[in-house]
Amino acid sequence: QIDYTEYDQLPADTMRFHAQWRRQRVTELAHDYVVLDGVEGHGTYVGTYLALTALESRWWGEGEFKFYIDGDGKYPTWCSTGAEDYFGGAWSFAEFDEHGRMHERTFTGPYLGFPFYSQNLAGRESAYWDTATPVTRGLYRWHIPDPIYFERDLRVEWQQIGTEEAGNFERQDDVATVAYWYQSELHKPFAPIGDRAFRRPR
Repeated sequence: QIDYTEYDQLPADTMRFHAQWRRQRVTELAHDYVVLDGVEGHGTYVGTYLALTALESRWWGEGEFKFYIDGDGKYPTWCSTGAEDYFGGAWSFAEFDEHGRMHERTFTGPYLGFPFYSQNLAGRESAYWDTATPVTRGLYRWHIPDPIYFERDLRVEWQQIGTEEAGNFERQDDVATVAYWYQSELHKPFAPIGDRAFRRPR
């Protein structure tokens, strides 16, 4: 269902919906992944989709989502406590089987969720599956009940940190995101998103 209102003329301060896709096939070590940058003007950030292809083992979700708003310098105005919490999970989205082994569990909710998880399909014979494919995940967060407002500019980053027995560590993975926001026009031109081969998952 879609509810809408028709206007003969939109008010002068009407904001427009924007979405931007980005991908880094291998993220830079010890550099936060940029979800959105170069946004100037008045607006409201309303959502994030994350597609993560894990190129390293161990837990991936300790990194914070950071929102640098209206001229923030070194420290962001809004910062999550880690990706698992940002997307509505905790303790690795885990459940335990009857043998005490932990498994990630997908879920969906109105404003956040973890609807996609593909495991390594080793041993499965099919022309359509690569048996060496890394684990991939898809997660979303809609900031509808908690929109993030900005008056002048916005930058969004995700800290690439995982954890293992020895503690936290900087990761490198294949990351793609879509950022969703409303903004007063005119917006700055978007950077090119790459050719068809670059956009296709591997």
